[in-house]
Amino acid sequence: MGQDKDIIIVTGSCGRIGSSVVHKLGEKYRIIGFELLKAIYASDSEELVPVDLSSDESVRQAFNHIRHFYGNRIASVIHLAAYYSFDQQHSDLYEKITVGGTRRLLQELQTFDVEQFLFSSTMLVHKPCQPGQTINEAWPLQPKWDYPLSKVHTEKVISEMRGKIPAVIMRIAGVYDDHCHSIPISNQIQRIYEKQLESHLFSGAISHGSSFLHMDDLVDAIALAVDKRKILPPEVTMLLGEPITLSYDQLQRQISRLIYGKEITTYRVPKVIAIAGSWVQCHIPGLTPPFIKPWMIPLADDHYALDISRAKQLLGWVPQRTLEKTLPTMINALKKDPAMWYRDQHLKAPHHFPKAS
Repeated sequence: MGQDKDIIIVTGSCGRIGSSVVHKLGEKYRIIGFELLKAIYASDSEELVPVDLSSDESVRQAFNHIRHFYGNRIASVIHLAAYYSFDQQHSDLYEKITVGGTRRLLQELQTFDVEQFLFSSTMLVHKPCQPGQTINEAWPLQPKWDYPLSKVHTEKVISEMRGKIPAVIMRIAGVYDDHCHSIPISNQIQRIYEKQLESHLFSGAISHGSSFLHMDDLVDAIALAVDKRKILPPEVTMLLGEPITLSYDQLQRQISRLIYGKEITTYRVPKVIAIAGSWVQCHIPGLTPPFIKPWMIPLADDHYALDISRAKQLLGWVPQRTLEKTLPTMINALKKDPAMWYRDQHLKAPHHFPKAS
Protein backbone atom coordinates (compact mmCIF):
# COMPACT_ATOMS: atom_id res chain seq x y z
CA MET A 1 0.00 0.00 0.00
CA GLY A 2 2.21 2.86 -1.25
CA GLN A 3 5.41 1.74 0.53
CA ASP A 4 7.41 4.56 -1.09
CA LYS A 5 4.99 7.34 -0.13
CA ASP A 6 5.65 9.84 2.65
CA ILE A 7 3.99 8.94 5.95
CA ILE A 8 1.21 11.07 7.42
CA ILE A 9 -0.41 10.37 10.79
CA VAL A 10 -4.00 11.61 11.21
CA THR A 11 -5.44 11.54 14.71
CA GLY A 12 -9.22 11.19 14.72
CA SER A 13 -8.95 9.78 11.21
CA CYS A 14 -12.42 8.19 11.28
CA GLY A 15 -14.17 11.39 12.33
CA ARG A 16 -16.02 13.70 9.97
CA ILE A 17 -13.03 15.94 9.23
CA GLY A 18 -10.50 13.14 9.56
CA SER A 19 -12.17 10.87 7.03
CA SER A 20 -12.34 13.75 4.54
CA VAL A 21 -8.64 14.49 5.06
CA VAL A 22 -7.77 10.81 4.58
CA HIS A 23 -9.79 10.70 1.35
CA LYS A 24 -8.09 13.86 0.05
CA LEU A 25 -4.50 12.91 0.88
CA GLY A 26 -4.71 9.14 0.51
CA GLU A 27 -3.55 8.94 -3.09
CA LYS A 28 -0.45 11.09 -2.57
CA TYR A 29 0.61 10.02 0.94
CA ARG A 30 0.63 6.88 3.06
CA ILE A 31 -1.92 7.59 5.80
CA ILE A 32 -1.72 6.09 9.30
CA GLY A 33 -4.89 6.76 11.26
CA PHE A 34 -4.89 7.06 15.04
CA GLU A 35 -8.28 6.16 16.49
CA LEU A 36 -9.57 5.24 19.95
CA LEU A 37 -10.60 1.78 18.72
CA LYS A 38 -9.66 0.10 15.49
CA ALA A 39 -12.59 0.77 13.19
CA ILE A 40 -14.41 -2.16 11.65
CA TYR A 41 -14.76 -0.28 8.40
CA ALA A 42 -11.55 1.56 7.59
CA SER A 43 -10.88 3.61 4.49
CA ASP A 44 -8.86 1.95 1.76
CA SER A 45 -6.64 5.04 1.94
CA GLU A 46 -5.40 4.46 5.48
CA GLU A 47 -3.95 1.97 7.91
CA LEU A 48 -5.35 2.21 11.42
CA VAL A 49 -3.57 2.08 14.76
CA PRO A 50 -5.72 1.99 17.94
CA VAL A 51 -4.71 4.80 20.33
CA ASP A 52 -6.16 6.21 23.54
CA LEU A 53 -4.76 9.74 23.73
CA SER A 54 -5.61 9.91 27.43
CA SER A 55 -3.13 7.09 28.17
CA ASP A 56 0.66 7.48 28.27
CA GLU A 57 1.12 3.76 27.65
CA SER A 58 -1.29 3.64 24.71
CA VAL A 59 0.40 6.55 22.95
CA ARG A 60 3.83 5.06 23.62
CA GLN A 61 2.80 1.70 22.18
CA ALA A 62 1.32 3.36 19.11
CA PHE A 63 4.60 5.10 18.31
CA ASN A 64 6.59 1.94 18.97
CA HIS A 65 4.35 0.36 16.33
CA ILE A 66 4.99 3.27 13.96
CA ARG A 67 8.74 3.04 14.39
CA HIS A 68 8.78 -0.74 13.89
CA PHE A 69 6.53 -0.89 10.82
CA TYR A 70 6.93 2.53 9.16
CA GLY A 71 10.29 3.90 10.24
CA ASN A 72 11.46 7.06 11.96
CA ARG A 73 10.44 9.68 9.39
CA ILE A 74 6.98 11.31 9.45
CA ALA A 75 6.04 13.93 6.88
CA SER A 76 3.14 15.37 8.89
CA VAL A 77 1.06 14.69 11.97
CA ILE A 78 -2.43 16.11 11.39
CA HIS A 79 -3.87 16.31 14.89
CA LEU A 80 -7.67 16.47 14.73
CA ALA A 81 -8.68 14.32 17.71
CA ALA A 82 -10.14 16.31 20.61
CA TYR A 83 -12.98 16.33 23.10
CA TYR A 84 -16.01 18.42 22.10
CA SER A 85 -19.54 18.72 23.46
CA PHE A 86 -22.36 21.25 23.29
CA ASP A 87 -24.08 19.57 26.23
CA GLN A 88 -21.90 21.08 28.93
CA GLN A 89 -19.82 24.19 29.42
CA HIS A 90 -17.19 22.53 31.62
CA SER A 91 -15.62 19.07 31.52
CA ASP A 92 -12.38 17.50 32.77
CA LEU A 93 -12.18 15.63 29.46
CA TYR A 94 -10.99 18.77 27.67
CA GLU A 95 -7.83 18.77 29.78
CA LYS A 96 -7.48 14.99 29.78
CA ILE A 97 -7.93 14.39 26.05
CA THR A 98 -7.36 17.62 24.10
CA VAL A 99 -4.54 19.14 26.12
CA GLY A 100 -3.05 16.00 27.67
CA GLY A 101 -3.36 14.00 24.46
CA THR A 102 -1.39 16.62 22.53
CA ARG A 103 1.28 16.66 25.23
CA ARG A 104 1.63 12.88 24.97
CA LEU A 105 1.91 13.00 21.17
CA LEU A 106 4.64 15.65 21.25
CA GLN A 107 6.60 13.80 23.93
CA GLU A 108 6.78 10.68 21.78
CA LEU A 109 7.42 12.58 18.54
CA GLN A 110 10.66 14.10 19.84
CA THR A 111 12.54 10.93 18.90
CA PHE A 112 11.16 10.92 15.34
CA ASP A 113 12.13 12.95 12.28
CA VAL A 114 8.90 14.97 11.91
CA GLU A 115 8.50 17.55 9.17
CA GLN A 116 5.24 19.08 10.45
CA PHE A 117 2.76 19.02 13.33
CA LEU A 118 -0.61 20.46 12.24
CA PHE A 119 -3.20 21.19 14.92
CA SER A 120 -6.89 21.99 14.41
CA SER A 121 -7.81 24.83 16.76
CA THR A 122 -10.85 27.13 16.62
CA MET A 123 -11.61 30.77 15.88
CA LEU A 124 -13.46 30.77 19.23
CA VAL A 125 -10.16 31.23 21.04
CA HIS A 126 -10.48 34.89 20.06
CA LYS A 127 -12.44 37.70 21.62
CA PRO A 128 -15.54 38.38 19.47
CA CYS A 129 -15.52 41.45 17.26
CA GLN A 130 -18.21 43.90 16.17
CA PRO A 131 -19.88 44.00 12.73
CA GLY A 132 -17.54 45.88 10.43
CA GLN A 133 -14.45 44.51 12.19
CA THR A 134 -12.47 41.39 11.29
CA ILE A 135 -10.42 39.12 13.52
CA ASN A 136 -6.83 38.34 12.58
CA GLU A 137 -4.29 36.10 14.29
CA ALA A 138 -3.11 38.95 16.56
CA TRP A 139 -6.65 39.65 17.82
CA PRO A 140 -6.95 39.25 21.61
CA LEU A 141 -7.67 35.79 22.99
CA GLN A 142 -10.82 35.42 25.07
CA PRO A 143 -12.15 31.84 25.16
CA LYS A 144 -15.57 31.78 26.82
CA TRP A 145 -16.08 28.08 27.56
CA ASP A 146 -14.00 24.96 28.02
CA TYR A 147 -13.81 23.92 24.36
CA PRO A 148 -11.96 27.02 23.09
CA LEU A 149 -10.10 27.30 26.41
CA SER A 150 -8.71 23.80 25.87
CA LYS A 151 -7.52 24.88 22.43
CA VAL A 152 -5.70 27.89 23.92
CA HIS A 153 -4.00 25.62 26.45
CA THR A 154 -3.11 23.14 23.71
CA GLU A 155 -1.64 25.81 21.47
CA LYS A 156 0.61 26.79 24.39
CA VAL A 157 1.65 23.15 24.86
CA ILE A 158 2.58 22.93 21.18
CA SER A 159 4.67 26.09 21.34
CA GLU A 160 6.50 24.87 24.44
CA MET A 161 6.97 21.21 23.49
CA ARG A 162 7.38 21.07 19.72
CA GLY A 163 11.17 21.32 19.96
CA LYS A 164 12.50 21.29 16.39
CA ILE A 165 9.21 20.10 14.90
CA PRO A 166 7.62 22.78 12.68
CA ALA A 167 4.05 23.53 13.79
CA VAL A 168 0.96 24.83 12.01
CA ILE A 169 -2.03 25.89 14.11
CA MET A 170 -5.26 26.34 12.17
CA ARG A 171 -7.97 28.33 13.95
CA ILE A 172 -11.01 27.10 12.09
CA ALA A 173 -14.53 28.55 11.69
CA GLY A 174 -17.64 26.39 12.12
CA VAL A 175 -17.48 23.54 9.60
CA TYR A 176 -20.41 22.38 7.43
CA ASP A 177 -20.83 20.43 4.20
CA ASP A 178 -23.38 19.97 1.42
CA HIS A 179 -25.53 17.79 3.71
CA CYS A 180 -25.19 20.29 6.62
CA HIS A 181 -23.49 18.31 9.43
CA SER A 182 -23.20 21.48 11.49
CA ILE A 183 -24.91 21.26 14.87
CA PRO A 184 -25.80 24.99 15.12
CA ILE A 185 -27.06 25.21 11.53
CA SER A 186 -29.03 21.96 11.60
CA ASN A 187 -30.75 22.98 14.84
CA GLN A 188 -31.63 26.38 13.38
CA ILE A 189 -33.09 24.67 10.30
CA GLN A 190 -35.01 22.23 12.51
CA ARG A 191 -36.62 25.01 14.56
CA ILE A 192 -37.84 26.77 11.42
CA TYR A 193 -38.90 23.59 9.62
CA GLU A 194 -41.00 22.48 12.58
CA LYS A 195 -42.41 25.99 13.05
CA GLN A 196 -41.35 25.99 16.67
CA LEU A 197 -42.09 29.06 18.74
CA GLU A 198 -38.37 29.26 19.47
CA SER A 199 -37.68 29.75 15.77
CA HIS A 200 -39.00 33.32 16.09
CA LEU A 201 -36.99 34.12 19.23
CA PHE A 202 -33.32 35.01 19.75
CA SER A 203 -31.54 36.33 22.82
CA GLY A 204 -28.71 38.07 20.98
CA ALA A 205 -28.30 40.82 18.42
CA ILE A 206 -29.78 39.41 15.21
CA SER A 207 -27.32 41.55 13.19
CA HIS A 208 -24.42 39.50 14.60
CA GLY A 209 -23.24 36.18 13.23
CA SER A 210 -20.45 33.65 13.05
CA SER A 211 -18.07 32.65 10.29
CA PHE A 212 -18.43 29.19 8.75
CA LEU A 213 -16.32 27.07 6.41
CA HIS A 214 -17.21 24.31 3.96
CA MET A 215 -15.57 20.96 4.68
CA ASP A 216 -14.05 20.79 1.20
CA ASP A 217 -12.36 24.18 1.66
CA LEU A 218 -10.98 23.15 5.05
CA VAL A 219 -9.56 19.94 3.62
CA ASP A 220 -8.03 21.88 0.72
CA ALA A 221 -6.28 24.19 3.22
CA ILE A 222 -4.93 21.23 5.21
CA ALA A 223 -3.68 19.56 2.03
CA LEU A 224 -1.93 22.77 0.94
CA ALA A 225 -0.29 23.12 4.35
CA VAL A 226 1.03 19.56 4.13
CA ASP A 227 2.30 20.03 0.57
CA LYS A 228 3.99 23.34 1.50
CA ARG A 229 5.35 22.09 4.85
CA LYS A 230 9.01 22.64 3.90
CA ILE A 231 8.53 26.33 3.07
CA LEU A 232 6.17 27.41 5.85
CA PRO A 233 7.51 29.25 8.93
CA PRO A 234 8.72 27.00 11.79
CA GLU A 235 5.67 27.97 13.86
CA VAL A 236 2.66 29.65 12.34
CA THR A 237 -0.98 30.26 13.24
CA MET A 238 -3.63 30.98 10.62
CA LEU A 239 -7.36 31.63 10.62
CA LEU A 240 -9.60 29.71 8.21
CA GLY A 241 -13.14 30.75 7.39
CA GLU A 242 -15.32 32.34 4.74
CA PRO A 243 -14.66 36.06 4.32
CA ILE A 244 -18.38 36.90 4.45
CA THR A 245 -20.20 36.30 7.73
CA LEU A 246 -23.98 35.96 7.52
CA SER A 247 -25.89 37.45 10.45
CA TYR A 248 -28.34 35.35 12.45
CA ASP A 249 -31.19 37.30 10.85
CA GLN A 250 -29.86 36.69 7.34
CA LEU A 251 -29.67 32.97 8.05
CA GLN A 252 -33.19 32.99 9.48
CA ARG A 253 -34.58 34.73 6.42
CA GLN A 254 -32.78 32.56 3.88
CA ILE A 255 -33.68 29.27 5.58
CA SER A 256 -37.35 30.23 5.90
CA ARG A 257 -37.49 31.40 2.25
CA LEU A 258 -36.00 28.11 1.08
CA ILE A 259 -38.39 26.02 3.17
CA TYR A 260 -41.66 27.99 3.02
CA GLY A 261 -41.15 30.66 0.37
CA LYS A 262 -41.47 33.50 2.89
CA GLU A 263 -39.23 35.19 5.40
CA ILE A 264 -39.50 34.58 9.11
CA THR A 265 -39.62 37.43 11.64
CA THR A 266 -37.23 37.09 14.57
CA TYR A 267 -37.84 38.82 17.88
CA ARG A 268 -35.19 39.55 20.47
CA VAL A 269 -35.86 38.07 23.90
CA PRO A 270 -34.22 39.41 27.08
CA LYS A 271 -31.45 37.07 28.17
CA VAL A 272 -32.89 36.54 31.66
CA ILE A 273 -36.13 35.23 30.15
CA ALA A 274 -34.27 33.08 27.62
CA ILE A 275 -32.10 31.56 30.34
CA ALA A 276 -35.14 30.79 32.50
CA GLY A 277 -37.00 29.20 29.56
CA SER A 278 -34.01 27.07 28.59
CA TRP A 279 -33.51 25.95 32.20
CA VAL A 280 -37.13 24.83 32.44
CA GLN A 281 -36.86 22.82 29.22
CA CYS A 282 -33.66 21.19 30.46
CA HIS A 283 -35.04 20.20 33.87
CA ILE A 284 -38.76 19.48 33.55
CA PRO A 285 -39.41 15.74 33.02
CA GLY A 286 -41.14 14.96 29.73
CA LEU A 287 -39.85 18.02 27.89
CA THR A 288 -37.27 17.57 25.15
CA PRO A 289 -34.05 19.31 26.25
CA PRO A 290 -33.30 22.19 23.87
CA PHE A 291 -30.09 22.51 21.89
CA ILE A 292 -29.56 25.97 23.38
CA LYS A 293 -28.49 25.44 26.99
CA PRO A 294 -28.65 28.22 29.62
CA TRP A 295 -24.88 28.73 29.54
CA MET A 296 -24.95 29.44 25.79
CA ILE A 297 -27.35 32.38 26.01
CA PRO A 298 -24.83 34.99 27.22
CA LEU A 299 -22.77 34.11 24.10
CA ALA A 300 -25.60 34.98 21.68
CA ASP A 301 -24.23 38.47 20.96
CA ASP A 302 -20.81 37.19 19.90
CA HIS A 303 -19.77 38.09 16.36
CA TYR A 304 -16.97 36.38 14.44
CA ALA A 305 -15.80 37.72 11.08
CA LEU A 306 -12.35 36.62 9.95
CA ASP A 307 -9.38 38.16 8.17
CA ILE A 308 -7.88 35.22 6.26
CA SER A 309 -5.02 37.17 4.67
CA ARG A 310 -2.32 35.01 6.24
CA ALA A 311 -3.76 31.77 4.85
CA LYS A 312 -4.05 33.42 1.45
CA GLN A 313 -0.44 34.58 1.58
CA LEU A 314 1.19 31.42 2.93
CA LEU A 315 -0.98 28.75 1.33
CA GLY A 316 -2.45 30.49 -1.70
CA TRP A 317 -5.81 29.43 -0.26
CA VAL A 318 -9.20 31.08 -0.74
CA PRO A 319 -12.55 29.39 0.07
CA GLN A 320 -14.36 28.29 -3.09
CA ARG A 321 -17.76 27.73 -1.46
CA THR A 322 -20.08 29.80 0.72
CA LEU A 323 -22.73 28.97 3.27
CA GLU A 324 -25.22 31.19 1.44
CA LYS A 325 -24.83 29.20 -1.80
CA THR A 326 -24.80 25.82 -0.01
CA LEU A 327 -27.97 26.31 2.04
CA PRO A 328 -30.27 25.46 -0.92
CA THR A 329 -28.54 22.07 -1.25
CA MET A 330 -29.08 21.38 2.46
CA ILE A 331 -32.75 22.38 2.34
CA ASN A 332 -33.41 20.38 -0.83
CA ALA A 333 -32.10 17.27 0.94
CA LEU A 334 -34.39 18.02 3.90
CA LYS A 335 -37.45 18.40 1.66
CA LYS A 336 -36.65 15.27 -0.35
CA ASP A 337 -36.44 12.97 2.67
CA PRO A 338 -37.06 14.70 6.02
CA ALA A 339 -36.65 11.53 8.09
CA MET A 340 -33.34 10.68 6.47
CA TRP A 341 -32.11 14.26 6.90
CA TYR A 342 -33.02 14.25 10.59
CA ARG A 343 -31.28 10.93 11.12
CA ASP A 344 -28.20 12.15 9.26
CA GLN A 345 -28.00 15.22 11.54
CA HIS A 346 -28.65 13.14 14.69
CA LEU A 347 -31.82 15.10 15.40
CA LYS A 348 -34.96 13.74 17.04
CA ALA A 349 -37.65 13.59 14.37
CA PRO A 350 -41.31 14.48 15.09
CA HIS A 351 -43.59 11.51 15.72
CA HIS A 352 -45.50 12.00 12.47
CA PHE A 353 -42.38 11.50 10.32
CA PRO A 354 -42.23 8.26 8.33
CA LYS A 355 -39.16 6.08 8.76
CA ALA A 356 -36.10 7.12 6.79
CA SER A 357 -35.97 5.52 3.36
